[in-house]
Amino acid sequence: MWWSTTHRLMEELPLSYVRMNILVLVAGTNEPSNSDTLAHAFIQGIEQHGDVHCDKIRLKDLRIDHFELDFYQPKCNQEEDFCKIQKLIEESHGLVIATPVWNFSVPAHLKNLIDRMGSFALDASRSNGTLKGKPFYLIYTGGVPMPGWKTLMRKTTSHLPESLQYFGASFIGQHYEPKCTQGRGVFGLVVDGRPDSIESIRRKGYDFAKIVMEYKRTGKAPMKHRTKAKIMKWGEAVLKRVA
Repeated sequence: MWWSTTHRLMEELPLSYVRMNILVLVAGTNEPSNSDTLAHAFIQGIEQHGDVHCDKIRLKDLRIDHFELDFYQPKCNQEEDFCKIQKLIEESHGLVIATPVWNFSVPAHLKNLIDRMGSFALDASRSNGTLKGKPFYLIYTGGVPMPGWKTLMRKTTSHLPESLQYFGASFIGQHYEPKCTQGRGVFGLVVDGRPDSIESIRRKGYDFAKIVMEYKRTGKAPMKHRTKAKIMKWGEAVLKRVA
């Protein structure tokens, strides 16, 4: 059962003893999975800091219903897996999402989770985020080479970081791993044979954990990331006045 004994024990500890918690969500469904392999390397980088706990969740293992407006109702009884994910997100100090890029976007089960998160990651007005600057990092795997990511795929997947920022989280960075196919139209694990990519993603995990550590200590993301969020909120306010 993915709901770890470690996490349950941590709930019983006094707040002063709670270590840094980072939640890693993996949207890849293949076995073995390029996204999962990179997420594992990212966690290895995080864990170099020592006193840190990572929960790695495969979304394919969860049963989460499709979004409906009823999920926004205060008396709505949401399903067990979603409630556990909500608890992990709310109690984490940082969030990581590793996902493939399918047909110019992320898998439907990840988009559905983002839609469902509005029930707790937005206030009652559904216009203000509640994630309090929580840092997040995105890991993408895709079949196209890097130029394809920079010219197109980064735009078609931009709803993911924008949504999380709308929920009040702080976008720290992202990694795109290109050409994650064994050949034209042949899908399978390839990143395990790329030691440079694995080492790079470990370093990025280590650097992300440093930011999360500071967030846990101060309750704030780095200034440059908070500035980006303020600019986004300013843009939303302008659009509301124009509408």
